[in-house]
Amino acid sequence: MAKVTRDDVARLAGTSTAVVSYVINNGPRPVAPATRERVLAAIKELGYRPDRVAQAMASRRTDLIGMIVPDARQPFFAEMAHAVEQAAAERGKMVLVGNSDYRTEREIHYLRAFLGMRVSGLILVSQGMSEQAASEIEAWDARVVLLHERPEAIDDVAVVTDDIGGAQLVTRHLLEHGHPYVACLGGVPNTPAVGDPVADHVEGWRRAMVEAGRSTEGRLFEAPYNRYDAYQVALKLLAGPDRPPAIFCSTDDQAFGVLRAARELRIEVPTELAVAGFDDVKEAALTDPPLTTVYSDRPAMARAAIDLVLDDSLRVAGSRRERVKLFPSALIVRRSCGCDGGGPDLARLSTPR
Repeated sequence: MAKVTRDDVARLAGTSTAVVSYVINNGPRPVAPATRERVLAAIKELGYRPDRVAQAMASRRTDLIGMIVPDARQPFFAEMAHAVEQAAAERGKMVLVGNSDYRTEREIHYLRAFLGMRVSGLILVSQGMSEQAASEIEAWDARVVLLHERPEAIDDVAVVTDDIGGAQLVTRHLLEHGHPYVACLGGVPNTPAVGDPVADHVEGWRRAMVEAGRSTEGRLFEAPYNRYDAYQVALKLLAGPDRPPAIFCSTDDQAFGVLRAARELRIEVPTELAVAGFDDVKEAALTDPPLTTVYSDRPAMARAAIDLVLDDSLRVAGSRRERVKLFPSALIVRRSCGCDGGGPDLARLSTPR
């Protein structure tokens, strides 16, 4: 059976192939409603399917958006990727997701693969932009938006949340419960000191402790970001002679590991140990006790990222405010910190830096 072409649709609809293209691509020129209906009817009758590969070769762009995250198994990145996918669908785009596994070479692999597919743009959650990654992006002249990352590279086009301010909020809240100090589960040894959200969470914790006149010496502990490895770290920390009275975890997933270790060691949360996290993933409301944490508006951030990666006018605007979208963090109070759990305290917002 011969393949149905755009010429066949144009003949049946009684119009030009250019008009058929305008209908299929929703532009760039308007089409009269009656003509549009004839073209759509012809497409349906003939069973025409646009050749997306040919379109991409002609336009040098597909309907795809590439997204690279460190680890989609972690709830925060899974929820962020889902939010981006929904926002992209509203704009008629699809999302390809790659996992860098926190490794620069994997990030480069997906950068090259997605750029080679002629994606409309890239949304990148990076553990710290490497020179090689920046060079690849520059060589392809790609549209790239940093998400959940401080805008230290790629022409300052980014969507960020106030990581430092959010960590300050939750650490202050733990101290307000009367604890002599708050320990912190930070990142892994190779966590970049600048440009990484977990590094900013540690910095926010440090600032809150210093403000309160508390020492941070010996109270910052390295831990992987996932619950399974954080659980192992917490077992050793909580079983030791200097068990902290309160712990701020740089991710909710780490906090889940801490809660599991505390239960195994028969340490009551929050009466014997206060715990708080960062991210407010959906599971945080279902832990026992429910987890006090820090919220950021992921759907709004995802929509902002899609707007930036697709709209040239937003990306080339002159002011930093238009090129970098800043979102505040909010303290979500539940029972793991020692509060009654009367509901989220959305009024306590951080101020974006």
